Amino acid sequence: MSVQLLKRKFTVDQYHRMAETGIFASSDRLELIQGEIIEMSPIGSRHAAWVRRLTQLFSETLGQRVSVSVQNPISLGDNLSEPQPDITLLAPRRDFYLTAHPQPQDILLLIEVADTSADYDREVKIPLYAAAGIAEVWLLDIGAETWEVYRQPTAAGYQEMQQLPPGASIAPLSFPEIRLTIL
Repeated sequence: MSVQLLKRKFTVDQYHRMAETGIFASSDRLELIQGEIIEMSPIGSRHAAWVRRLTQLFSETLGQRVSVSVQNPISLGDNLSEPQPDITLLAPRRDFYLTAHPQPQDILLLIEVADTSADYDREVKIPLYAAAGIAEVWLLDIGAETWEVYRQPTAAGYQEMQQLPPGASIAPLSFPEIRLTIL
């Protein structure tokens, strides 16, 4: 006999209220994914170095043309998910998104850096990004030393996926004049 376990799903508003009332410690590394509160992996030195490297690269290369957001929440518009991608290139706004987290239409490029979470990012988060309509997502799989580039989002997933080895170059869709060499 199998037992059906029931899961309690939370909305983004409930998740925020839990944080405000102190249910979570300020040091907790959490994100809300499909109504479930997920504890994120600790950030290792290789992961942190790649995030810093990419942040500097995009900040120097694109300057005021983007707002580079590092490990900050975004809204997917479904009221059940509030992921915190490693790097998000946002359309610049004077208020720096003061009144609400960036929405899919604000996101020019989203990057996940994965040391231990590549399968989770690939199987859970990237399909959510596609369903929300985020135009371009890059996944740096540190362990496999590859980049995956996802484009052409649909509700069923991204229609285009490229896997790039070290030494390959790519241009973000929003900035086709910028060619980046994958280290």
